[in-house]
Amino acid sequence: METLRKEFKIDLRVRGVLNSKAMVLSEQGRTLENWRESVKEGDLPGDLNAFVDHVQADHFPHAVILDCTSSAELTTHYPRWLERGIHIITPNKKANTDTMEFYRKLRSISRATGRHYLYETTVGAGLPIINTLRDLVQTGDQVLKIEGVLSGTLSYIFNTFDGTKPFSEIVAEARGRGYTEPDPRDDLSGMDVGRKLVILAREMGLDLELKDVRIESLVPESLRKGSVEEFLKHLPRHDQAMTDRLLQARGRDEVLRYVGVVDPEGECSVELKSYPRSHAFAGTSGSDNIVAFKTQRYHTQSLIVQGPGAGPDVTAGGVFADLLRLASYVGGTA
Repeated sequence: METLRKEFKIDLRVRGVLNSKAMVLSEQGRTLENWRESVKEGDLPGDLNAFVDHVQADHFPHAVILDCTSSAELTTHYPRWLERGIHIITPNKKANTDTMEFYRKLRSISRATGRHYLYETTVGAGLPIINTLRDLVQTGDQVLKIEGVLSGTLSYIFNTFDGTKPFSEIVAEARGRGYTEPDPRDDLSGMDVGRKLVILAREMGLDLELKDVRIESLVPESLRKGSVEEFLKHLPRHDQAMTDRLLQARGRDEVLRYVGVVDPEGECSVELKSYPRSHAFAGTSGSDNIVAFKTQRYHTQSLIVQGPGAGPDVTAGGVFADLLRLASYVGGTA
């Protein structure tokens, strides 16, 4: 914070931190050092309304709430916060993939109040995917197709799945390393990628609901219910089916990638596809996200955005970048 104030004349104050159980409030602002311990050891119970009232202080020119949860319930408060004059920054995908009515309501309120709603990290963590798309659209380019590997978890799984280990073992390893959600089915279902496609499609100006996205789930139908332990125990029974798809792709000298596709006609799909080894998607590693924009300008060779698309560090960096962007919009100088 001190560096921002001295070097860039940006004055940011952390006036509160809240989780579902407790909160810590500060009048003039606090550092984020040991914030988890401060919340855990604090004696103030979590109270969302009291927290919002505190954050929006009359003696500070601007207030912003950073929603770093995945809570659908919390996003229902966004319209009220914007109406109160509070800016919002979030990696939470639930608001932008709610109904088109709610989506339009948020933007209408944001325009009417002059308050900013920033969400670059809802797709690709810290990668500039949404801003790139927005720049293309606003400068008059016509987007012909968006195609991408949009799940860091599934990117890791299929970058690792080379036939030396069963698919189920790689899923279990990914979970053990913290790459998946606590229940890997949340990743393997494809719903997370589906939500990201809806966000991108709406940025293109398309009226699209999540139910309109065709999603190929990688969770066997017989394992979609039951505990995580049962799922992991019985997943090896389905290893051969995934191995067969790998071998079929190899027979064509191709690789498997789990991709999302959106076109201007509103046709959106999420599925496991194979690509030649010369394709840009075949060159990913680790938890890379990669998105290809095919447009009128970029029609002979797509515009590519690629890089780490998952993890707390890159997501935090993206959220902070949105915060600095907000400061430049509103003039948050010292």
